[in-house]
Amino acid sequence: MAEPLATGALRAETSRKIARRLIPFLIVCYFISYLDRVNLGFAALTFRQDLALTAEVFGLGAGIFFLGYFLFEVPSNLLLEKVGARIWIARIMITWGLVSAAMALVRGETSFYFVRFLLGLAEAGFFPGIILYLTYWYTAAERARVVGMFMIAVPLSSAIGAPVSSWILGAFAGVGGLASWQWLFIIEALPAVVMGFVVLAYLDDGPATAKWLTADEKQAVVAHLDAERASREAIRKYSLGEALSHPRVIGLALVYFGVVTGLYGFGFWAPQIVKAFGLSIAQTGWVVAIPYVAGALVMIPWTKHSDATRERSWHVALPAFLGGIGLIVGSYLSSPLLAMIALTLGSVGTFAALPTFWTLPTALLTGTAAAGGIALINAIGNVGGFVGPYLVGWIKDNALAMKIVTDQTGANALSIAVIGGFMIAAGVLTLLLGHDPAMEDGAHK
Repeated sequence: MAEPLATGALRAETSRKIARRLIPFLIVCYFISYLDRVNLGFAALTFRQDLALTAEVFGLGAGIFFLGYFLFEVPSNLLLEKVGARIWIARIMITWGLVSAAMALVRGETSFYFVRFLLGLAEAGFFPGIILYLTYWYTAAERARVVGMFMIAVPLSSAIGAPVSSWILGAFAGVGGLASWQWLFIIEALPAVVMGFVVLAYLDDGPATAKWLTADEKQAVVAHLDAERASREAIRKYSLGEALSHPRVIGLALVYFGVVTGLYGFGFWAPQIVKAFGLSIAQTGWVVAIPYVAGALVMIPWTKHSDATRERSWHVALPAFLGGIGLIVGSYLSSPLLAMIALTLGSVGTFAALPTFWTLPTALLTGTAAAGGIALINAIGNVGGFVGPYLVGWIKDNALAMKIVTDQTGANALSIAVIGGFMIAAGVLTLLLGHDPAMEDGAHK
């Protein structure tokens, strides 16, 4: 049955009001989170030389973040469901900011691994916590667009962070007796701590506690979400244990693993790849920003199209294919210009796939099962954040010695091409899994 026009109009206006209140704020929080996670790529332009770290050691240290992340991901999301989003997200931001600043204390291989692992523990649960949090406010039909707006922080953090990070490396070298990379970690960690305290004052646990919504607006949102949840659970309600072991949940985790392997495999190494074109550190910052700007421009239109057509699988698979092909082709082109065009297309594909992917698990799970299932998918998927950077570093250091390639240039190209293969596999698996729109359609009947 169609809902009354007045109720539908009120709900639509309330949805826009919620977006104005929450989405810009959450974008800023995720921007800071992602920047603290990947600024290691720019720090490496001086960090590796100062600490005499090999490519394999750097790749392992970059990726070990995700092992800590993996271990605490599901417990973190279950705690968020229990204690509330406001307190738990604030806790995450404050602790990760403090640990991120501690990267300035790294003195060698062991401390590098240790602090990166702690950073993963500290940040675990932030992203899946926000994905879960958005399900408290938005129905499945709206979610690709909303997640797309939120996740635009990922390419923006690199697009803006790249030139800012390169400027810090140039402007703060030797200031106060600290290396430029130490200042980079300290300066870029401070906003996380500050925003953690802002979260405590600004964020609400859900619509029912939002003082900035009227009673009618709260009722419109809560009633619609309850109706959607009831329609899904009438089809099938999953317990936490069923969600954590469901074959489809595991399959979706593997899809996310493939996409994330490409995202971080390229992301952590992009500054070093671009600098190898013969650019200065400052020039590298601006050129590295290009793929991320392009990715940001595509994310929201692509997710809007997915919501408008109610199609999900191809909206994940096609950009995953583009992402993989772009990385493979770009890694073997000798022209810096052509290589950057291909790598930019690869980046566009990666960032278009990411937000639409999250419509697949959130259309399947509700309640505590959603908290655990979303966290498990993100945890397994983000193991790709370990595999990608480490695999690139390992191939760079070992492919030539093992005679897999004939020169170091070939090793460098192979390292990026391999992670492109993970993205193509993710696209194939997405199509094999498919998507049943009945889980979304119930809320509209």
